[in-house]
Amino acid sequence: MLSRKNKRTLLKMFSLFSVVRGYNILVIVLAQYLASIFIMSSGKTLREVVLDLNLFMLVIASAATIAGGYIINNFYDSEKDLINRPRKTMLDRLVSQNTKLSFYFVLNFLAVIAASYVSFRAVVFFAIYIFGIWLYSHKLKKISFIGNLTAAILAITPFFAVFVYYKNLDTVIFIHASFLFLIIVMRELVKDLENIKGDLAQNYKTIPIVYGTKTSKWLLTALAGLTIIPTYFLVNDFAMGYMHFYFYASVILLLLFLLVLWRSKEKLHYLVLHTILKFIIVAGVFSILLLDIRVLLDHI
Repeated sequence: MLSRKNKRTLLKMFSLFSVVRGYNILVIVLAQYLASIFIMSSGKTLREVVLDLNLFMLVIASAATIAGGYIINNFYDSEKDLINRPRKTMLDRLVSQNTKLSFYFVLNFLAVIAASYVSFRAVVFFAIYIFGIWLYSHKLKKISFIGNLTAAILAITPFFAVFVYYKNLDTVIFIHASFLFLIIVMRELVKDLENIKGDLAQNYKTIPIVYGTKTSKWLLTALAGLTIIPTYFLVNDFAMGYMHFYFYASVILLLLFLLVLWRSKEKLHYLVLHTILKFIIVAGVFSILLLDIRVLLDHI
């Protein structure tokens, strides 16, 4: 049997894991490695990619920076989250704000140290990335449009660190990134619809608050329509292997998304919409394996 002290320590560890969204970071780490193996590291074996210490340090720097970003975001949004997500917020509050801030600085220091192993340019890249996350959490996220676009840019930034490392900036990568960017912008806008109550209380100027829910729904519809453009080029102009099934499924899910969107009136409906978009993003990570199964065999 665990003692009361051990139970409390375990709860605090679980609380910290919740604050830094450990599950999201694991998905990002997996995505960076899969993208490196299947898309960027042309001519390298699986062993060479997995055992590449520079790549490992870039992934560690990305994970530490993102974890720190979740902490500082949680710090600034504590009052708003208490209204929007009271149960999760009570769990997150098992760790004091001072402890969170200390951990935030430790994570950012770890990110810079890991980046310094790769190059000075990597240090500059992650220093700017850390500052960008802080600026977004402190100021930009409260501003309509700018907050949504900044959040999407920050979400895909870690992948560009890997792209630059491999010096692989092919057109297909940017088209992939544009599809992901549009889905993330949609997710951020849905989160704004989901969190209207807390945003109003904290005087956030989000799109649903400034322009209304109907305008937000039309904007989401337009963004969903725009995803057809990168989808068309990826399926028709590039060798996608079996990954084209993922894009076909994404179109079907986005049609379902729009159907639910225009019937949505309550927070639960927006939560369903958020889940659909999150599923598309996570499924996209694992669908990288479908690019060409022969690539995996060639890398072994």
